[in-house]
Amino acid sequence: MTLPHGRVAHQTILVLDFGSQYTQLIARRLREFSVYSEIISYKTSAAEIGMRNPQGIILSGGPASLSEVGAPKCDPNVFDLDVPILGICYGMQLLTEHYGGLVGGAAEREYGSAAVTVAGSSVDGLFREIPKELKVWASHGDFISKAPQDFEVLAVSPNAPVAAMADVKRKRYGLLFHPEVVHSEHGATILKNFTQLCDCRGDWTMSSFVEEATDVIRTTVGSDGRVVCGLSGGVDSTVAAVLIHRAIGDRLTCIFVDNGLLRLNERQQVEDRFTNQMQLPVVYQDASQKFLDALLCITDPEEKRKTIGKTFIDVFEDTAKRIGDFDFLAQGTLYPDVIESVSVVGPSAAIKSHHNVGGLPEHLRFTLVEPLRELFKDEVRRLGTELGLDDEFVWRQPFPGPGLAVRILGEVTSDRLDLLRQADAIVAEEIKRAGLYRQIWQSFAVLLPVQSVGVMGDERTYEYTIAVRAVESRDGMTADWARLPHDLLGVLSNRIVNEVQGINRVVYDISSKPPSTIEWE
Repeated sequence: MTLPHGRVAHQTILVLDFGSQYTQLIARRLREFSVYSEIISYKTSAAEIGMRNPQGIILSGGPASLSEVGAPKCDPNVFDLDVPILGICYGMQLLTEHYGGLVGGAAEREYGSAAVTVAGSSVDGLFREIPKELKVWASHGDFISKAPQDFEVLAVSPNAPVAAMADVKRKRYGLLFHPEVVHSEHGATILKNFTQLCDCRGDWTMSSFVEEATDVIRTTVGSDGRVVCGLSGGVDSTVAAVLIHRAIGDRLTCIFVDNGLLRLNERQQVEDRFTNQMQLPVVYQDASQKFLDALLCITDPEEKRKTIGKTFIDVFEDTAKRIGDFDFLAQGTLYPDVIESVSVVGPSAAIKSHHNVGGLPEHLRFTLVEPLRELFKDEVRRLGTELGLDDEFVWRQPFPGPGLAVRILGEVTSDRLDLLRQADAIVAEEIKRAGLYRQIWQSFAVLLPVQSVGVMGDERTYEYTIAVRAVESRDGMTADWARLPHDLLGVLSNRIVNEVQGINRVVYDISSKPPSTIEWE
């Protein structure tokens, strides 16, 4: 079981998920305007949606074509609901088909940056305060050759005669591009304009979330329930623990599992922060050898993650049994963890399993408490600040649940972990020294299973390669590689090669997400 989300009467815009990789970003952008948004399956009936009393509805994009057999379609009665509806990309095509317009295959597929010209009215509408020319992010093979009757064409592009449209009277809107993606100029303004067309006043804030989540935790756990929390030392699990501690006090016990896959000196740092500074009730369990034994000879990334997840639960349950009787297990699971692990609400494809959600047994002894499950990383940081955590800690860069195991390509061994720890510590130190730590989403080292010839002190070497990865992002759903100064790259390479015995080559990863992921495994 999972902790239910508190159904507080906030004004809500519902997003119907048709499988777009950007669906989560739509909800994320709306929340920037303090407008609560939830993502639901496109299969949800109009009656159920109506009972939720949304202020507006957004139909997401998706990978399908309307011409395909079995293409996903929502309940047609959704269009009869008396609320504003915005269709994005595939959602716009659904809107067009329902109202009698024409959708067909485009002569030239638009994918990536596209130029859009605003052609229709913009006063008090979807394109209010939007310039006449803008660059947007497009991803479609079909297009609208003819807008439905009573729909005004709001924008055009070289390959799309109807790039945006609106039936102002019925408050029906369509965009053939993705305003939720940061690459779309003024996309946030377009979405904000839609929230205003929905008469949203913006009543969802982190302070209100704290109160509501606290009430939900108390109700779920009850007056005598006890919670054990998996504390990793990262922002997510810490914020979850502080929030739960606020709700139930000493009926929370945290367990920190040293899995042997931590960064340099992390165990000592965690003990100092949580026991000495924050005074959270924490039990420390050293299981490093158990994890290393379980990972022996495993090289497949997905098998690594699942093995770590299973071992983590085994250690957790054993430790929890030893120290007390608990009914609930708390985790710092976030929205991106969920969407990248399973197709939760729509037909989107699973990318990889996450430690928080990918290794749990079918019959878990605990009931899961995941108070952050609907939040994005930057929202968790704002929540941490709201709860009084130090700014330096709140802005700590994300660290994967499986630890350094997914930053070692190939088998995980004690020797390889030592190499990576030293190199990773140098990366962190120099990024901070350059004043770039906070503006970069993640920066770290990856140990490659590649040995190459080098020369040190007139002697031939045959040693490993380190890849340095640094990306910029707002929420981890998409990311671009950071343009680190060449001098900084030089310092990183020089220090790693000279200070880490066993490394003789350093490379820099210039891949974006998508198509790559941030972590290598």
